[in-house]
Amino acid sequence: MTALTGERAVTAPSAAPRPWGTARTVLRLHRTALLLWVAVVAGLSGWLVWLTLVTAPAERAAIDCGGEDFCDSTVPGLGFSTPVGWIGTLVAYAFLAVAAFAGGALIGREVESGTAHLAWTQSVTPARWLAAKLAVPALVIAGGATVLVLVFRWSWHSDPNLMFEEWSGAAPFLARGPATVAYALCALAVGALAALLLRRALSALGVSLAVMGLLNLALTRLRPSLWPQVHRTSATVVVTPEHAWVLDEGALVHGRPRTGVPYWNCGGAPAAARRCLDDLGVTGYYASYHPQSHFWPLHLVETAAVLAVAALATAAAFTVVRHRTR
Repeated sequence: MTALTGERAVTAPSAAPRPWGTARTVLRLHRTALLLWVAVVAGLSGWLVWLTLVTAPAERAAIDCGGEDFCDSTVPGLGFSTPVGWIGTLVAYAFLAVAAFAGGALIGREVESGTAHLAWTQSVTPARWLAAKLAVPALVIAGGATVLVLVFRWSWHSDPNLMFEEWSGAAPFLARGPATVAYALCALAVGALAALLLRRALSALGVSLAVMGLLNLALTRLRPSLWPQVHRTSATVVVTPEHAWVLDEGALVHGRPRTGVPYWNCGGAPAAARRCLDDLGVTGYYASYHPQSHFWPLHLVETAAVLAVAALATAAAFTVVRHRTR
């Protein structure tokens, strides 16, 4: 703003940007995505509540059959277990949608169109722009993911007898704890970094999806080794605890673990069975597994690993912005 005083023009300093101005801008620009996310969280949570309070009691009644000798019903539990399993899959892998949104719409589109550079030169510093672009969606995404995890855990544990999938399954393993939130935040950071490096919305979208998919695949394969396994050997067949995640089991041949030994064919009289086992060289049995109590150690170690990747990606994104605007 310029004011004339005699012959001299005095330029008044422009007002500093309001602290929450950039955050409000982010919310306004991406209100459609925000409303869609709120609708997804509300819809899935409501569905889980319905399944738990309405469908599950009906399933239990179908199993009990009111004390009748014959039950004229379909396979019990499918009406509850199947939809809850699908919801768990959507909750566990929602981070893929977050990666696509971050790489394509949140950062990629503005960098590609030049809107980001215009904002950097006129109204807000690059670091502050990126901080708002990451912090506002992070709060919204983390809040929604936390609600979904809590409701899913409540539904999952409401009647374990109706659930056919074990705790070690890929989707329920993620959907019942903070790893879901960690993956979502990591996807946000990876998407932002990809967009800043590639400067193309579509390319950043594809790369973000690929990176997050590979990260999840790698950690899924490493998951059994994220916490020490329980190893047991016995002269008789090892009986693992109920709901244990069995990783390996078999026979000890001359004291060494071997898989694929057909010891189950050695039946009949005890003496005949013993001769059969001796012919195979079987001297005992072994099993390696994670009991159900290992869920939280395994889950929290994976959560920490994903958050570490998220922190590295966030730091790299700020470094890229700083170098690009020098």
